[in-house]
Amino acid sequence: MKFRHAAVALAMTALMSCSSGTSSSSTSIAVPTSATDQSSTSTSVAAVMPDDSSNTVTPSTTSMTAKLTSFTAEVWADNWFSLYINGKLVGEDSVSITTEKSFNSERITFTASYPFTIAMVTKDFKQNDTGLEYIGTDRQQMGDGGFVAQFTDNATGKVVALTNSSWRGLVIHQAPLNTSCEKSTKPEVDCTSRIATEPSGWTQTSFNDSSWPTANTYSKEQVGVKDGYNNISWLSNAQLIWTSDLEIDNTILWRYVVTA
Repeated sequence: MKFRHAAVALAMTALMSCSSGTSSSSTSIAVPTSATDQSSTSTSVAAVMPDDSSNTVTPSTTSMTAKLTSFTAEVWADNWFSLYINGKLVGEDSVSITTEKSFNSERITFTASYPFTIAMVTKDFKQNDTGLEYIGTDRQQMGDGGFVAQFTDNATGKVVALTNSSWRGLVIHQAPLNTSCEKSTKPEVDCTSRIATEPSGWTQTSFNDSSWPTANTYSKEQVGVKDGYNNISWLSNAQLIWTSDLEIDNTILWRYVVTA
């Protein structure tokens, strides 16, 4: 009987040893990121967040949730603009570009997380590709452009971006290249233009704008600010900008990155 009891004891000891080894092996297996973490990544990627695939969130090194913040853009443009944030259209001038005297300011609210990319289209009024306005009248002339904008973080009240010489702009419509046609009786024949298409993906965060010229700044007198400009309390360093020629540069694409 003593021999049988000893054998049973030895068998139980062996079984316990095997069980203990299995448990240790299981504990050492790496556990993948939980479903909750993956869901958080998907939820935090809003339409106005950066779209650059090179900025993919890595759970082991980066916070999974980007904080969305409310911002207000204040814009005055001669004559029209549209506003994109991280590639998404969030607003535009409420007065059509086909309106000759569309001088007004706009306030547009949107949400984004830092950093975010501002992309804008600005257009000076022109009747057609000649670049002229009031064609066929004694006021036939080249128009002139200019715009100013400032962006406020609504949570802090801080202005986080404003127009200045660090913005980059690309002209895609220039006319008339031969300014002597300004008073021509047949400007559609005499005036020449340079027209380009918008570069693919230019509103996206991943677009490389390093080859674009930086903005020129202008005084209120040079631009001739009009209705709506004084409806906004502009910071003193919010500057009126355009490209190098207020008169013949008619349609411009703009980009600026807000880091914080």
